[in-house]
Amino acid sequence: MNSKYEVVIGLEVHAQLLTETKIFCSCSAKFGSNPNSNVCPICLGHPGVLPVLNKKVVEYTTLMGLATNCTINEKSVFARKNYFYPDLPKGYQISQYEKPICENGNIVIEFSDGTTKMIGITRIHMEEDAGKSIHDQSFNTLIDVNRCGTPLMEIVSEPDMRSAEEAYLYLTKLRQILTYLGICDGNMEEGSMRCDANISIRLRGDSKLGTRTEVKNMNSFRNVERAIEYEIERQISIVEDGGSIVQQTLLWNADLNKVMPMRGKEDAHDYRYFPDPDLMPVVIDEVWKNEIYKSMPELPDIRLTRFINEYSLPKYDAEVLTSSRSLADYFESILIETDDYKSASNWVMTEVLKSLNDQKIEIKDFTVSPDNLGKLIKLINNNIISGKIAKDIFPEMIATNNNPEIIIKEKNLVQINDSGEIELAIDKVLAQNPNDVADYLGGKDKVIGFLVGQIMKETKGKANPQSVNQLLKKKLNKLKN
Repeated sequence: MNSKYEVVIGLEVHAQLLTETKIFCSCSAKFGSNPNSNVCPICLGHPGVLPVLNKKVVEYTTLMGLATNCTINEKSVFARKNYFYPDLPKGYQISQYEKPICENGNIVIEFSDGTTKMIGITRIHMEEDAGKSIHDQSFNTLIDVNRCGTPLMEIVSEPDMRSAEEAYLYLTKLRQILTYLGICDGNMEEGSMRCDANISIRLRGDSKLGTRTEVKNMNSFRNVERAIEYEIERQISIVEDGGSIVQQTLLWNADLNKVMPMRGKEDAHDYRYFPDPDLMPVVIDEVWKNEIYKSMPELPDIRLTRFINEYSLPKYDAEVLTSSRSLADYFESILIETDDYKSASNWVMTEVLKSLNDQKIEIKDFTVSPDNLGKLIKLINNNIISGKIAKDIFPEMIATNNNPEIIIKEKNLVQINDSGEIELAIDKVLAQNPNDVADYLGGKDKVIGFLVGQIMKETKGKANPQSVNQLLKKKLNKLKN
């Protein structure tokens, strides 16, 4: 990026709320149903029908406002946003404009070097989704109105971001909060979380905002970052060549790795907003707001700090474990069986996450229950099995979710702690490897690792490694004398 320019970025994020029904009717809001099956006269915009507001939508939006330090307005008003698309049966979208439910919030993002930055949130408001236009290979456009009336929450940031990295971190943090609250699944690929980026450039040190463009159609966090980087470079190139930026809406084409013009960028007056005459103002008094606040779960930043302080975990461990609420819950459920916090963290961050990645599943679908993993860690710490045996039986736990105590008994894998039995194995290995013994006695201390490995092999991995090391060194040192 040309250093003489400063980038100004603001994001508009739409989060589909996890309600069972739509925002103004009782139709199912479930994703993936047959086209045009979850519809009724209300979401189809038939004449004479009246919308009825879903209370959960108000509570979920308020919850997000509280989690992002917003002012919750006691009174908010729905408005009609007028535009004409084939997938918008009513010819308008019910949204909020002049009087949104939440305003003036913020979240804090953290960079890899540990520095932080506060990103302002202008407003959070409720609205309904439009339908979906599907363009098939025969150049036909098909309309699916299932999504009409699906409850959305729009989160509009201040133009506080100055790079694609900051936008990525902000979006990631928003998703983390939304999923912690349990109000949105944050799935960009399925469209339940969508992001539009408003991007402009200006000379560094200038206070006046440049002409902005809006980039849409970014269906992953990585594509958001790539699209913003591309648009920044495009705008700088135009200005450097003596041209000027045109205010317009652009579509990101991930296959071509470039933006494509869609239409001229609308301003608010183009939508002819006016208060919806069919909906009463939403009033949130202190009693209701406090009830919503009490339902708020522990937020990710608070949980991160607690994991560091309460469990003495390194910051990196705590960041990984609290990256999602379900992973943090899984980790803390392990601790019902064991108080070895670091071992529990290590197992989750290595074996568990590796298995999730290999199987391409979420932690909620993982077959090893946290109590069984806790029992496995306790068996290692009580010297019943070695760490190697634990890793050997872990795949069977994944396949069956059997209690590890049952598995080690069935396979006769209980760790050998009897010093006499271990010494017999040591004597056998020393007799079989006289040259290595001689090397050790000659000062090559590293050979002890090979001998330990042979002893573990002789005992089929069942010998206590600490006992093996102690008894082996004792015998070798006697031979030295």
